[in-house]
Amino acid sequence: MFKGLPRLPKFAVPRRYDLELRPDLNACKFDGKLAVTLNVIQDTKHLVLNAADLVIANNSVHLRSTTSSKVINPSNVSVDAEDEILVLEFDETLPHDETVLDIEFQGTLNDQMKGFYRSAYVINGEKRNMAVTQFEPADARRCFPCWDEPSYKATFKITIQAPVDRVVLSNMPAIEEKSDGHLKTVSFQESPVMSTYLVAIVVGEFEYIEQTTTAGNKVRVYCEVGKTNQGMFALDVAVRTLPYYAKYFGTPYPLPKLDMVAIPDFSAGAMENYGLVTYRETALLYDEKHSAAANKQRVEVGHAREIDEIFDAISYRKGASIIRMLESYIGASVFQKGLNAYVKRYAWKNARTEDLWAVLSEVSGESVNELMDSWTKQKGYPVVFAKLKGDKLELDQSQYLSSGKLGNGHWVIPITLCYGSYNARKNALLREKLGSISLSGIADSQKDAGSQPNWIKLNVGQSAFYRVQYDDELAKRLRAAIAVGSLDATDRFGILDDTHALCSACKLPLSALLSLMDVYRKELDYSVLLCLIDIAYKVSSVVGDAIPQSAADFKSFTINLLQFAAEKLGWEPIPGESHLNAMLRGHILVVLAQFGHEETKVEARRRFNVFLSDRSTTILPADIRKAAYIAVMQNVTTSDKSGYESLLRIFRETDLSQEKVRILGSIASSPDPSVVREALDFSLSSEVRNQDAVFVLYGINKEGRETAWLWLKEKWDFILKNWGSGSLLTRFISSVVSLFSSEEKADEIQEFFSTRTQPSIERTVNQSIERVRIKAQWVKHVQQQDGLVELLQGLAV
Repeated sequence: MFKGLPRLPKFAVPRRYDLELRPDLNACKFDGKLAVTLNVIQDTKHLVLNAADLVIANNSVHLRSTTSSKVINPSNVSVDAEDEILVLEFDETLPHDETVLDIEFQGTLNDQMKGFYRSAYVINGEKRNMAVTQFEPADARRCFPCWDEPSYKATFKITIQAPVDRVVLSNMPAIEEKSDGHLKTVSFQESPVMSTYLVAIVVGEFEYIEQTTTAGNKVRVYCEVGKTNQGMFALDVAVRTLPYYAKYFGTPYPLPKLDMVAIPDFSAGAMENYGLVTYRETALLYDEKHSAAANKQRVEVGHAREIDEIFDAISYRKGASIIRMLESYIGASVFQKGLNAYVKRYAWKNARTEDLWAVLSEVSGESVNELMDSWTKQKGYPVVFAKLKGDKLELDQSQYLSSGKLGNGHWVIPITLCYGSYNARKNALLREKLGSISLSGIADSQKDAGSQPNWIKLNVGQSAFYRVQYDDELAKRLRAAIAVGSLDATDRFGILDDTHALCSACKLPLSALLSLMDVYRKELDYSVLLCLIDIAYKVSSVVGDAIPQSAADFKSFTINLLQFAAEKLGWEPIPGESHLNAMLRGHILVVLAQFGHEETKVEARRRFNVFLSDRSTTILPADIRKAAYIAVMQNVTTSDKSGYESLLRIFRETDLSQEKVRILGSIASSPDPSVVREALDFSLSSEVRNQDAVFVLYGINKEGRETAWLWLKEKWDFILKNWGSGSLLTRFISSVVSLFSSEEKADEIQEFFSTRTQPSIERTVNQSIERVRIKAQWVKHVQQQDGLVELLQGLAV
């Protein structure tokens, strides 16, 4: 009757969960006892809630009244494993009074890093388990039966029985602890109203450090024994940011404490559970000597099984981009005032997107709904084509599609432009497909200097969520402006990023992108150079497949582009330099090593050899280690694997997660397919944590892609069994499949997965194959362009 429903039927609303859990850390099982206070709100003989991978003790299920002694037992208790629901059927219509649902159940501390799972660690050479929860997006149901949808909010009273020598944490502070022999029972304060995915429990052996904020909030960082010094940076950041957010949102931090816990096995980067935020070790801990600057910077639906896949670029990046656009449009202070009002109005309640727009409209006096509906209620985002005609700038908007196909729909676009100077600006709203902006006013204020015509830059500061395609004349002016340093870093980034996006969609020739890249030879900004490096990797892949005879020339061109920055930054940390420059040094040396810059490779290997014999040396700081590891691996072959074996030795000797990840990301970069295969097999070994295996795939280059695809097919059943469903499984697919760029390979991949698809990976498989086909289209487009071989020969000099 309830099979296949996208949402739970609204027969009842939970108000309070009284949850007792007894994890067995040796047997990796847990027992649970639940009493849910609820209100039946419809005439029904059924209660339907979520449960997955749990064994329900049928004779323990009762519904009892809170106002009388009446108890109603279900006539049928059934679990639908596919739909992850527990259906309770009763012989009588349920009373609309407040009632309590009692359920006892058992589960497994799984190794899938979701639900209530186990994470392994080692103390004094002995391997032990901790018990950890990860419930976002929809995995509380794997720990206890519940209404596991965000709109069903309730309070939670949690009690945990655990070994007496273990630390037990949950969202709220412990209010009672009783010991009985080897076990203790810890009871926690009842939580505020919250969704099930924010519930958190951790049981393990930890040490902690703590500080208190200026508002009196206690903040702790918990980590494995012996690692508390690595938590100092995160603790300092947290103690300073809590008061900042309280001031920004006009609301004090609402919980009595904030615990941050480093978990050895953790699939996401971090999870913002109320009062108990869980992290990967690499995202929370920072070692002054062995962590790179990038680690420091990081310390900062139809079916339930599809939800993991939906937490992607659309959820996070598009959402953040249009919020930033709105803030820029109505002004930062007005936006903040509106957010303050919104948070106060909807505190502890459910809210819709439209509720936020309504409050921001009230505060700003602008029609926020009109602007934002076009961005939130249709797919994708626009590209604006800009063409100069006399003293007018003609605009034409259409949907940007990476495939280059014609898209549908139009947007209400906040247009900003500068004319020859950041002092000469103009703003407008482009409501229709076509529009124009008169330049006569600002053109008069900015007389052309000499014979050099003025540049025009749209989307100033990249504050709005659209791409811009300039006509040839405007693009030429912008290249000249970049070459003489007239544009801010954010706009230099935007022009480069947009041009690459339009080129890869076959809307611009590759020569247009190469000519633009060529004016960035003096670039020193971190974000711009990172964009340039990312584009260089992508173009290198396409050039290698489209015009293989020019592959070396493109790599030489990239090396030339980065020489200025490489010489400025050097190999050694500069006293007082920004952490962005420390990160940049590492990124630049990595690409120079990968693209075959001989001087970089020789120096990197020299430093590696010193480091190998003396781990305390300062000659190979963490920021440049990956470049050294890659340089080492490029010399590794089947007949000489000494470099590979040296890296594995470092991997086995270090207990720092960040060092292990750095090595894993390097060992598959050998040009020898046999070595790549060995590295891939190592990623599936017991020496590598499940969460880290995919890092090996991230290091594969063009020479190793066929080996990786054959390996993925051969190992698919093993990978599926061990990584189950969710984001980690999808990364195996996307990391390998995205390396290809031919229609033939896309067909082969599609055929392989046609008999192996399931809801948890279907979206990723389809998107990955689509990306291969789009890249194949770009390869063909490049092959049809004249003069590229000669252009690249000239740029390579």
